Amino acid sequence: MEFRRTYSGAPWESSVGYCRALRAGAHIYVTGTAPIAEGGDVFAPGDAYAQAKRCFEIIERALRDLGADLSHVVRTRMFVTDIGRWEEFARAHGEFFGDHRPTTTMVEVKGLIDPAMLIEVEADAVCVDA
Repeated sequence: MEFRRTYSGAPWESSVGYCRALRAGAHIYVTGTAPIAEGGDVFAPGDAYAQAKRCFEIIERALRDLGADLSHVVRTRMFVTDIGRWEEFARAHGEFFGDHRPTTTMVEVKGLIDPAMLIEVEADAVCVDA
């Protein structure tokens, strides 16, 4: 089985030892994706909707790098720091996945690696080549 990886360029990918996404045959696994701006800072501190949207944009780019798109996503997992804001996170999820709904989980966590982060998202996809 062939393994293909894509990287986002985050400085901690090499120090922690991970990639943004890995394709193993038809399966693609997107690692926990935080709302990071192009310059490396936390994207839109305090804005749950914007942060969720940013996570899905990063995931979409990683999928494209590996020959897939959002329609191939079969499962998402959202880790949020305030479940009371679930509708804001869900709104962004619905905008990206409303036409091809994957299974999903949203759970509240005590915290993420940076206190300004409100969400982190994982995604799994299946992309069978024709």
